[in-house]
Amino acid sequence: MDVAVTSILGCGSLAELFRARVEITPWREAYRQFDAVTDSWVRYTWADVEARVTRWSSALQHDGLRAGARVGLLVANCVEHVCMDQAALALGCVTVPMHVVDNPESLAYVIADSGMELLFVDCVSKWEALAALRAQFPALRRVIYLTGSPPSQPEPMALSLEEWLVAHPASAPAPDPLARAESLAPESLAAIVYTSGTTGRPKGVMLSHRNIMANVNAILAVMPVSQEDIFLSFLPLSHTLERTVGYYLPIAAGAAVAFSRSIPLLMSDLAAVRPTVLVSVPRIYERAYAAIQESVAKSPLKRWLLDTASRLGWRRFEFRQGRAPRPGMFAKWLLAILDEAVGATVRARFGGRLRCAVTGGAPILPSVARPFLALGIPLLQGYGMTESSPVISCNIPDDNDPASVGRPLPGIEVRIGDSDELLARGPNIMQGYWLRPEETRRVVDAEGWLHTGDQARLENGRLYIQGRLKDIIVTSTGEKIAPGDLEAAIGTDPLFEQVMVVGEQRPYLAALLVLNAPQWANEARILGVAADSQASLRSPVVIESLLARVKHLVREFPSYATPRAVFLTTQPWTIGAGLITPTLKPKRAAIESRFAAQIADLYRGH
Repeated sequence: MDVAVTSILGCGSLAELFRARVEITPWREAYRQFDAVTDSWVRYTWADVEARVTRWSSALQHDGLRAGARVGLLVANCVEHVCMDQAALALGCVTVPMHVVDNPESLAYVIADSGMELLFVDCVSKWEALAALRAQFPALRRVIYLTGSPPSQPEPMALSLEEWLVAHPASAPAPDPLARAESLAPESLAAIVYTSGTTGRPKGVMLSHRNIMANVNAILAVMPVSQEDIFLSFLPLSHTLERTVGYYLPIAAGAAVAFSRSIPLLMSDLAAVRPTVLVSVPRIYERAYAAIQESVAKSPLKRWLLDTASRLGWRRFEFRQGRAPRPGMFAKWLLAILDEAVGATVRARFGGRLRCAVTGGAPILPSVARPFLALGIPLLQGYGMTESSPVISCNIPDDNDPASVGRPLPGIEVRIGDSDELLARGPNIMQGYWLRPEETRRVVDAEGWLHTGDQARLENGRLYIQGRLKDIIVTSTGEKIAPGDLEAAIGTDPLFEQVMVVGEQRPYLAALLVLNAPQWANEARILGVAADSQASLRSPVVIESLLARVKHLVREFPSYATPRAVFLTTQPWTIGAGLITPTLKPKRAAIESRFAAQIADLYRGH
């Protein structure tokens, strides 16, 4: 084995991994991001990034940060996020990635629960929104912001990045980050990643250096990623899938990462960067597929071309996977023509040179996966969870069954437990939930098996996910939400007699609400509508007012758990109608079936 590869695989910590990469390929491109001032993409070598990491790590040390201190990262995907993460890891600090679009109340909870000492934010306005809640997190003593003017009420704890670096000059001699990196024990805590819990409050998943390094090495053993690859990073780095597969894995492989500007500019960035590897959740592919369908909807000829190319392309894909006979000569000839006319156009939407298009976080619909695979987009579905660092299994290019979530990664054991629950065990399984030993014991048993809560079957070495034991909604963006907690919060308002939240494999949550008749009569009078009119329940004024009310009720939940649409009715769900249980709990499948058309309307156009 190549000496360079051996040194990477032998790293015991993420900080050591970074340092090894810098030593092996110092002048190769590491990162690329768009500079709005110059209207151009700027490239950074590994040596460029290391210089910043060394400087920032020194500043952290001078600011009093010690091993084990929690450092919050409320910064979008960018080179600066990487630098602060690596600077903190080099000191043995614990990073806490946070959702940049989350609401202040939810962020305040994470800051307080983690005992965070330093918070890195991308703009000063984010800190100003949090400052009013500072009594909740007394341990926080330093805030560093990337952009924006000084706070309207300047305070010593909040500094711009430039001010902070000037206030904490490099030591002489500078502390050696390599020596610190090598001194970190693999079992040291590397990150606390917060994920939704059954109590309605996020839970901090404790991931050690060993957990993440084991997952990176296992992925690298089966996935063909190299120094010639370039990733396009757009899933938030607070998402464990992006953090492991889109950030730490490229360091191990020596691949470059380009940071997308935003989701609205994703198609432009795909064209500009032309990535070879893309890590995403199903929603991106669903959007792309919808756009393709829309582009051919008005032309019978284009529709025929797309359908025929997809049908023949699927036969070719199945043959290459060893599951179907070789296509005949005519089929090959026709497909070659159609591939030039249809397949190349679809591939061009993704930059034209994708080798791996990873999808995870939620199941992808077969009706979306098959056409892409048929047209040459190499979709690879995997499975995992934050608690497993996160990948447990995945498909690979030469062994790809999109109906499954692939085979378990090397070093990870899986078995099917009671009620067909999938259990997993390996070096990638979390240390536990931060400050929640009882919840940890409920999820990871005495023998080290992680109880995933997902029902699965294991067939010929492949995993097939069949459902969930727990009542959890997984949106098409990969977020997991316990609907019962949201429903309980919304139901505290007397106006809402019955509540059910929907959103499985959809882009956002919506709430179905049965209104309390007397309360609705009062509310209707205030809003100036007729309480006894069904049309009033569809009035934009009513919808906006009640949706704002719902958002207020769930303000302490993460932003992705906030319903963005509501359906209103005054007709109660009854036991007799088969819509609720004798204990008055909603029968989700029955209600979704009864109101399928209304639910579809809540997502129309998205």
